[in-house]
Amino acid sequence: MAAETKKIPLSTSGSLNMNQEKTIEETYQKKSQLEHILLRPDTYIGSIEKHAQILWVFEDDKMVNRSVTYVPGLYKIFDEILVNAADNKQRDPKMDSLKVVIDVENNLVSVYNNGDGVPVDIHKEEGVYVPELIFGHLLTSSNYDDTMKKTTGGRNGYGAKLTNIFSTEFVIETADGKRKKKYKQVFSNNMGKRSEPIITKCKESENWTKVTFKPDLAKFSMTHLEEDVVALMKKRVVDMAGCLGKTVKVELNGSRVPVKSFQDYVNLYLNSASESVSERPKSFYEKVGERWEVCVSLTEGQFQQASFVNSIATIKGGTHVDYVTNQITNYVMNSVNKKNKNANIKAHNVKNYLWVFVNCLIDNPAFDSQTKETLTLRQSSFGSKCELSEDLLKKVAKSDIVDNLLSWAKFKENKELKKTDGTKTAKEGDSAKALAIAGVAGLSQMERNFYGVFPLRGKLLNVREATSKQLKENKEIESIKKILGLQHDKQYSNVKSLRYGHLMIMTDQDHDGSHIKGLLINFIHSFWPSLLKVPSFMVEFITPIVKATRRNGTVLSFYSMPEYESWKESLSGNASGWSIKYYKGLGTSTSKEGKEYFKNLDKHKKDFLWMDEQDGDAIELAFSKKKIEARKNWLRQHEPGTYLDHNQKIIKYSDFINKELILFSMADLQRSIPSMVDGLKPGQRKILFCSFKRNFVKEAKISQFSGYVSEHSAYHHGEQSLAGTIIGMAQDFVGSNNINLLQPNGQFGTRSVGGKDHASSRYIYTQLSPITRFLFPKDDDGLLNYQDEDGQTIEPTWYIPIIPMVLVNGCEGIGTGWSTFIPNYNPRDVVANIRRLLNGEMMEPMNPWYRGFKGTIEKGASKEGGCTSYTVNGVINEVNETTLRITELPVRRWTDDYKAFLNSVTEGIRDENGNLPKDPFVKDFRKYGDDAAVDFEVLLSEENMLVAKQEGLLKKFKLTTTISTNNMHLFDSAGVIKKYDNPEQILENFFHLRLEYYETRKKVLLENLEFELLKLENKVRFILGVVRGEIIVNNRKRAHLFLELHQKGFNPIPKKSKAVVPGETDDTEEAEDSPDGSGVRASDYDYLLSMAIGTLTLEKVQQLCADRDKLNGEVDSLRKTTPRVLWVKDLEALEMQLDHDAEAEEARRKLIGAGAKGDAGFKVSKQAPKNPRKYTKKAINEEVSVETTGTSSSSAIETEKAAEVVKPKGRAGSKKAPAKVQEKVSPVLDDIDEDDEIESLKDRLKAYRLDSSPEQSADMETDVLQVPARREAKGLPETKKKGGRKATAANDKAAKPPAATKRRGPASKQSQGLGQKLLTEMLKPAEEAGISPEKKVRKVRASPFNKKSGSVLGRNHKEDDNGSEPMSASSSENTDVIDVPARARPLRANRKQTRYVLSDSESEKEDTDFEEVD
Repeated sequence: MAAETKKIPLSTSGSLNMNQEKTIEETYQKKSQLEHILLRPDTYIGSIEKHAQILWVFEDDKMVNRSVTYVPGLYKIFDEILVNAADNKQRDPKMDSLKVVIDVENNLVSVYNNGDGVPVDIHKEEGVYVPELIFGHLLTSSNYDDTMKKTTGGRNGYGAKLTNIFSTEFVIETADGKRKKKYKQVFSNNMGKRSEPIITKCKESENWTKVTFKPDLAKFSMTHLEEDVVALMKKRVVDMAGCLGKTVKVELNGSRVPVKSFQDYVNLYLNSASESVSERPKSFYEKVGERWEVCVSLTEGQFQQASFVNSIATIKGGTHVDYVTNQITNYVMNSVNKKNKNANIKAHNVKNYLWVFVNCLIDNPAFDSQTKETLTLRQSSFGSKCELSEDLLKKVAKSDIVDNLLSWAKFKENKELKKTDGTKTAKEGDSAKALAIAGVAGLSQMERNFYGVFPLRGKLLNVREATSKQLKENKEIESIKKILGLQHDKQYSNVKSLRYGHLMIMTDQDHDGSHIKGLLINFIHSFWPSLLKVPSFMVEFITPIVKATRRNGTVLSFYSMPEYESWKESLSGNASGWSIKYYKGLGTSTSKEGKEYFKNLDKHKKDFLWMDEQDGDAIELAFSKKKIEARKNWLRQHEPGTYLDHNQKIIKYSDFINKELILFSMADLQRSIPSMVDGLKPGQRKILFCSFKRNFVKEAKISQFSGYVSEHSAYHHGEQSLAGTIIGMAQDFVGSNNINLLQPNGQFGTRSVGGKDHASSRYIYTQLSPITRFLFPKDDDGLLNYQDEDGQTIEPTWYIPIIPMVLVNGCEGIGTGWSTFIPNYNPRDVVANIRRLLNGEMMEPMNPWYRGFKGTIEKGASKEGGCTSYTVNGVINEVNETTLRITELPVRRWTDDYKAFLNSVTEGIRDENGNLPKDPFVKDFRKYGDDAAVDFEVLLSEENMLVAKQEGLLKKFKLTTTISTNNMHLFDSAGVIKKYDNPEQILENFFHLRLEYYETRKKVLLENLEFELLKLENKVRFILGVVRGEIIVNNRKRAHLFLELHQKGFNPIPKKSKAVVPGETDDTEEAEDSPDGSGVRASDYDYLLSMAIGTLTLEKVQQLCADRDKLNGEVDSLRKTTPRVLWVKDLEALEMQLDHDAEAEEARRKLIGAGAKGDAGFKVSKQAPKNPRKYTKKAINEEVSVETTGTSSSSAIETEKAAEVVKPKGRAGSKKAPAKVQEKVSPVLDDIDEDDEIESLKDRLKAYRLDSSPEQSADMETDVLQVPARREAKGLPETKKKGGRKATAANDKAAKPPAATKRRGPASKQSQGLGQKLLTEMLKPAEEAGISPEKKVRKVRASPFNKKSGSVLGRNHKEDDNGSEPMSASSSENTDVIDVPARARPLRANRKQTRYVLSDSESEKEDTDFEEVD
């Protein structure tokens, strides 16, 4: 038996036997290039087997899309010759003829083109004629030099040689007119044989080339040229006519092809498509430069393309088609989604409806294979750009493609929503649920079975603008559908098929509650409009928003604020005996009240009724994005005081929209868009009001301050939102506020994420910025129109700053019907333009400006109406040939977002889903910046650096954004929303209003000065009467003294009520005496009778007389001063404060740059560390702030700025205008004496420098006296930067702080009463007492008649009374030279006095900095 052959694993016996039969030489063979092509043709020309495919062919003079059976290899060898002929057009633009003959009977194809022929000359290196070299020798080409950018089809050196190899006969003929030679050579036997070339003479004008070949059909398993192959060949000839255009005449079999341009070529396709549809699809053609032709049409939902690269038909498309298509799809996608937010169209959805035709010339194109069906070259290497025009893109977006996309989206949405198909009471939140359950519990067991409760989490989605994905993922919508049993797209004539017969809405009775009702109605109307027509399907349950209770137990309920306001007005101010309770939400009602509501169901349940289509139109008006203009008119026509009458049982949908929902829309608008006057939204205005009311000079936690704002400004919304607003007002990073009105003491957010990285409100502190009162002078406070809510005075309608803050800090907001965006502008530019207006000059245009921004903002072209667009550029610099440094980003492009962008284009970095970037061009990058500065170092390859520079570094790295002034909407001074075209228009409107208020301010100042003069005259007469014995005060009844004063003609001056001051309640105690017949009370003479006994001296009379004369002079000066001058003084002071802030900021940056810890003077009034022994600039500032609060003449800002004198800035003298101007003439608190009012007024007048004398400057400079740190005082002589102040005077003042501090130690131990001293004590020499009471007076002002000064913060300080002693007047000059030794112990006493400023553990009594001051 023969031995069996052992099989090798994984091999068949057949293959083994075959290998055994072959020799090594037979197994391993070497083939020539020609033999390899013939053996493996698919590598070079594609498959040589027949393929069936649906393609476009040309037959019967038209394009036909049908199934074609062809051999790709045969089609390829024909195409190579045809593309070579077309390439000649690029070499010789004079080429104007291309002739193709396809002879089916003789199996012959010829291609002729004129233009430069092949050089008929012998190649010196190869030793053969050039035509033979390029048509008969493999791997020869004129396209090998890749340094030359060529737009021909050939690349690899095969081309025509492949046609020669797969032909039985191949004839090359060419005429070289330059050399006057004609060449002919015949190849046969698959390029195996060649004849000798026949060279003859020709004319110089003869230039042409002709290739004739007979395909070797046997190689393609064919016997003749089949019909399908011929149709494909003809189509390629027509392609050439379309690609080469009208300059080349293309003939096929002797007849000219009926195509003269690319547009004609495209029309062949569209005409063919029109046979299957009613009309020919629209097309949009554009030629982009010299190299690109694009035409776009539409399909029925399947993407199609016909494209050519250098005349090569890329039947599968490629990067050139993607380049063009992506531009179109992205534009159409954004356009559709912008107008139809619920569409959720993606780019690939748009692509499905496009038919794109592209004809382009590409430098050195690269394809996926030798068959050249797909272009693979990167877009950056195309050698040209094809950026489609806005006009073409708009035409495509306005075509039928939008309707097609929306129809598809609607179909898909309905399909998805049907998957979620499944009286319910819809409640707003858990608190509402608790009330509803409590109310239902009060019903009988039978009635309870008919109620179900479902709490809504906040506001329902506006389904009209929602995407199908949003609808599908919204749990509340899904729950409502399942609870009610609603079925998508079903028409309802009754509620029998539903699980509940009614949908009752129970929300808060405020504006947001009305909005929730509207959103629910909108939800039902959008999907089931027929349900709203079912009577009483929609029901609302109303609860009171305000309850008024009288002393006799009468309770009135009001269901809307206008209804309550109307009732309040009907009382004509006689609201005594009524207590008002505001019901913010359903959670305010008790369970007992809830049961009462449900027991009285008929009163609280209101049925909605559908009357006609006007109801549906009203719902659409309120919620449809298509009704924007109509919605604006709707809001413009709103009449204040309109409200829905809840006494009616039935409510029409249109009435609900037009009378209740409109109130929400108006409130939403007012919350979203600021006032032109102060640039503030209502929440911001409430915060500023409470900051002024609280005299917010000592820092407090934001969580605490937000509670204060809620209490004192009737803020009815969430405190979290309020805390966010406070944080926003204090933020100072690049892109936030140019001037932050509050100080960011803590982590208030950075430019890393746009401020969202701020700490929790319970960890961070804030206070008024020093500059705030320079912008909002206190003298304007009494001129404002304060609002009232339930007897509580709250913020004014608007504040009136000295410059329009809406331009300084900008704004952004979206409300119902309107949105707004105003960029930030430079406050110095605003001030400069105000000066021009004051001088009657033309304003200069202002450009956006952001504090700390190091990039550029370039102005673009102005549009109609004066609107301007600006380009905001970051900063990028080239370090070397592969490294870039980015040191600034465009405004409001946050650092972390940009880092994420760099990650997305960096090699090897995966995204959150683990995907690598699609087109990375960055090798690596490093981030060196901090929370304030931007610093990225980016590494690229040299090639990518070159590409980036060609494209533009700013554009490539997305360091450019645009801002525009075409959406500047603001409420004007009358509360009417208005569109402004440019910032100058805002400034001009502001200017006229502000000037009127300066005139009013001057008038009020004069009236108060004259009033104070009258009081001075009376005081002088009274003191003289007492001194001379004409008026006896001792041992007399008050009533008798009152009558005597009345008879002697002294003017009665009633006490002013505290309620006069905005924000305080009228709780002044009534005087024990009653008015006489003339209406005069005994208390009207308290300004005389309450004078301290120490003032009843001749010295006091002399001082009062001198002061009266001085005040007369100030009145005359003020009369001569125009309102414009007052404004200029305010502007000068503001500019100086801006200078100071800029210097402080620069100093802070230098310290940070040097690695210093802390902020060393960054914020002037920022709190010092808790160590009272460390007298940093901030600590000194705090002590000055605390001590000066004991005097009525010094405002919050004045006390904070006092510390600036210590620093050699030169601003502590009369230039500190608004600091002095802050104090109002009207009384602030009852315990501040009228004497202080005179002094306060005088100080403010000095601030305006109406009478700039050396004495005034020196008096004002005495604020420095309270500075305890002697080393700081050394810098005082340097304060003289501007005129009006002497260095020697400053040195004298520098010696005084210890004297002032010495008296504060003992003074703090006195009682807290009125604090009048005994006469004997007052007459003690100053050196014996060890106290200098007059120094208290001298510290703040040069007042010779300060009797008593109540604390600005509500305290009764002990030391102030001493300032009114005779010794104050007589010895003030003498004490200026008191020696300063032995100050150590009094200095500690001073620190003890101010300890609560620097400690977190202060007592309630110490924490009086938070008491109200207005």
